[in-house]
Amino acid sequence: MQIPWEDLALFCAVARHGALAPAARERGVSAATLSRRMTALEARMGRRLFLHGAQGYMPTVTGRALLERTERMEIAAAEIAQWQAAQDGPTRVRISAGTWSALHLAENIAQIWQPSAPWVPEFIHANIELDIARREIDIGVRNKRPEHPWLAGRSVGDVRFAAYGRDGAKGWIGATYDAAATASSAWLRAHHEAEIVTTANDPRLLLAMAEACIGKVVLPTFAGDARPSLKRQSDEIDELSHQRWLVCHHETRHEPGIRAALEAISAFLACLP
Repeated sequence: MQIPWEDLALFCAVARHGALAPAARERGVSAATLSRRMTALEARMGRRLFLHGAQGYMPTVTGRALLERTERMEIAAAEIAQWQAAQDGPTRVRISAGTWSALHLAENIAQIWQPSAPWVPEFIHANIELDIARREIDIGVRNKRPEHPWLAGRSVGDVRFAAYGRDGAKGWIGATYDAAATASSAWLRAHHEAEIVTTANDPRLLLAMAEACIGKVVLPTFAGDARPSLKRQSDEIDELSHQRWLVCHHETRHEPGIRAALEAISAFLACLP
C-alpha cells in the first residue's frame, strides 16, 4: 500500500503542532480538510495515529514512530527541492550538532562564515547522530572519534560542563523523561534527583528557567560562561567532559566548499576556552 507523500507531509505538520489550526496555516489548507485527510490516513493505515481531545491532536506511540520516519522523508524532499532549484554558486553545507554547539555556532556565525565564502551553512539541530554516509548531513559535531572507516574526523578540543544559576537559586532544573537522553541529564538525575524542582523537554527552556532563578542547570562551560545573568555554581564536572570532533565523509572532505567549512568551523571551535 502506497501512501501519497502529501498525506504524510500533512501528518507531519499536525503531529508537530499537536493541533489542526497551526498545521493548516503551515500547509495552506483548511482545518476541516486537514481533519478529513488525517481520518482517511488513519483508516488507510489501519492504525490510530492521534489521541483526540482537549489537548488537540497528540500523536500516539504509533504516530510518534511514523513522525520520526516521515521527518526523514521531509529532509530528503527538501534536499531534492534545493537541488532542483540550485544555481551555480556556493556549496550548501549541512551541519549537525547538539543544542548548545549548534546554538553557539549560529550565534557566532560572523566569526565563522562570510557571504563571500565558497560555502553557505545550513544548521540541523539534532541530539541524535544523523547519517553522514547517506548524506543526511555533510559535517557533524560529535562527542567521540568516528568509528566507521568511511568517516574522517578531527579533534577540536574538549567540552567541559558545570552547574550554572542565578545567585540564590535553589534546587535543580532537569530534563523530562521524554527529552533527548544526554549525559548531563543522566548525571543530574543520578546525583540530585531529589532536588529537581521542575523539568523541561528542551535545553533552551532549561536555560530560560535558570535565568529566571527557578533553579540551577548543567551546561557546557562555553554556553554557560556566555550568559551574563548566570554564574558557575560548581566546579567543572569531570565525568561529563568529553572530546569534540568534526566528522565528515572521506569522499566529500576534499570538496572545496566542505573543506572551507571544515577549516572555518575547526578554527572557531579549537579556540573555545
